[in-house]
Amino acid sequence: MNHKNTYGQPIGSPVSDWQECAFPPRSTMSGKWCRVEIFSPEEHAEELFSAYVKQRNDQDWTYLPYGPFEHFDDYQNWLTKACCGDDPLFHTIIEAETNKAVGVASFLRIQPVVGVIEVGHIHFSPLLQKTPVATEAMFLMMSRVFDELGYRRYEWKCDALNAPSRKAAERFGFSFEGVFRQVTMYKNRNRDTAWFGIIDKDWPILKKAFQTWLKPDNFDTQGRQKKSLQQIRENLH
Repeated sequence: MNHKNTYGQPIGSPVSDWQECAFPPRSTMSGKWCRVEIFSPEEHAEELFSAYVKQRNDQDWTYLPYGPFEHFDDYQNWLTKACCGDDPLFHTIIEAETNKAVGVASFLRIQPVVGVIEVGHIHFSPLLQKTPVATEAMFLMMSRVFDELGYRRYEWKCDALNAPSRKAAERFGFSFEGVFRQVTMYKNRNRDTAWFGIIDKDWPILKKAFQTWLKPDNFDTQGRQKKSLQQIRENLH
């Protein structure tokens, strides 16, 4: 439906009965495969550093504006200074089976007044990459944003050259919205930023797809998925 003002100009659709969203709480999000809890340097730094050391050639730090860290003390000092605020609000992903910290992700650019929030600083260790744990962690964070807090929009942004991040965003159901050129600089190089988003009307199907994908019967005896998230989403449309 097209909306117009009294001058006949096109305008956006009305947002009825809107109320400002709450800021994300610091409570733990729990699932079958993992829990996602507020980052604590004292509790998580050593396990995270150990998990990241398992990486080859530090390649997973390439598109982050910080790191890699050669020494644990340097990593811990950076975490203490940069990762304990309210925005970005850093979370640690804890694998349920081992009770170990295996990755981080944060809510950032949090705008409760207009219901927009971003997920970022995503850093999955090799112990987390391409596992049900990673998928469930992202699902738990989305559930908090849409179901618990009622945000209208959830964003994912990354270096436009970061092919794995772009692929992950699309796998999780974010829609590609374009590339913003020369948005920033980091590590003495330019960054064009690829934008992805999910809005509240997208969420019901995405939620059902995540829930279906995460069911035990979607995995064979070797733990391999039977149907992909994309296949499940397509079947739901």
